[in-house]
Amino acid sequence: MRHAYRMATFITRLDSTGDGPRLGVKDIIDVEGVPTTGGSRALERKAQPATADAPCLAGARAANARIVGKTNLHELATMPIGTNPWFGNPVNPLDPALIPGGSSSGSAVAVANDEADVALGSDTGGSVRIPSACCGTAGLKTTYGRISTDAVWPLAPSLDTIGPMARDIAGLVLGMQLLEPGFTTAKRAATTVGRIRTDSDPKIEAAIDDALKAAGFTIVDIDWDVLAPGNDIFTAIYFAEMYECDHQLYDDDQDGIGEDVAGMLAMAPAFAEGVSAAREQLKGWRASVSRLFDQVELLALPTLPIFPPRLDDVTPDSLLQTVIDITRHASLFNAAGTPCTAQPVRTKDSPLPASLQLVGPHNSEELLLATATVVEAAAGHS
Repeated sequence: MRHAYRMATFITRLDSTGDGPRLGVKDIIDVEGVPTTGGSRALERKAQPATADAPCLAGARAANARIVGKTNLHELATMPIGTNPWFGNPVNPLDPALIPGGSSSGSAVAVANDEADVALGSDTGGSVRIPSACCGTAGLKTTYGRISTDAVWPLAPSLDTIGPMARDIAGLVLGMQLLEPGFTTAKRAATTVGRIRTDSDPKIEAAIDDALKAAGFTIVDIDWDVLAPGNDIFTAIYFAEMYECDHQLYDDDQDGIGEDVAGMLAMAPAFAEGVSAAREQLKGWRASVSRLFDQVELLALPTLPIFPPRLDDVTPDSLLQTVIDITRHASLFNAAGTPCTAQPVRTKDSPLPASLQLVGPHNSEELLLATATVVEAAAGHS
């Protein structure tokens, strides 16, 4: 049954039968009988009730999961801020003055506020990991292609992934079991971790080091320069594909697209000029990332290089720079196609947690979650 009212965390609230876990579903994923709005007025105006669930929900249905609602998001899943001009802003549970992070903002807030046991988000350039980091929750970006994105509104099809979000790592394991029945974590955690040194806020860097030390890993320092080209590669591919997926929606209904997304679409052709060169560089860069896993089992770095900005500080003039600042540790791994976790870790000199990002080789979700569990047990859940 679809409720007539709407809330900032959910675009559509649902009454769902079942004795399984409570599941929030980002409103780019089709749920049978419910229109998929993508958090966009333009898409909502033309949306019809979905005739079937997206394939990624098959495991959840088999487990009798209770779908509690379609969660809010940054419009069309385009940006990492997490606000929405049409359906309201999901409120950051750590501090209402801060951005909730996006694009899967409603999913992060739903699990943080115990309105869902697991929520599904999409991650094209950090959209699972960034709101998890902003809201002090956990998230998993899955390996590109591991989880079906059929019947999911596309953003950049060569980068789009679906992944679980939860309050803690056990919730991510449950989420993977809903997405992939029979999923189990690895029998042992990683012991050798490559620490990528970055220019993040020193409090965040220290929190990452403290968490890794508490977990007892053997740490190998890794140079950021190996990874840095991934951001330019990602940017060109993202803007080219985002424009291809969404510009017709804007052309047909300009009044139904928010100003920030319209601005991104207007900038897209300039950013996408280098897409052919980026795609040519991608294979070689991915190979250089893959070689890092010959030295270490996993990589570790901050999910966000900064603490979540205040909503009031994200202005039209500062928007692009804010997006760049927030995504620079996340989006390159979408270009790499690798799985990544985000989990909160305590900071010594800030009321806000930092977020540790663990990165593994393709299809290493089992090892990532086993290792994240060890970190959580050793360093505590912030």
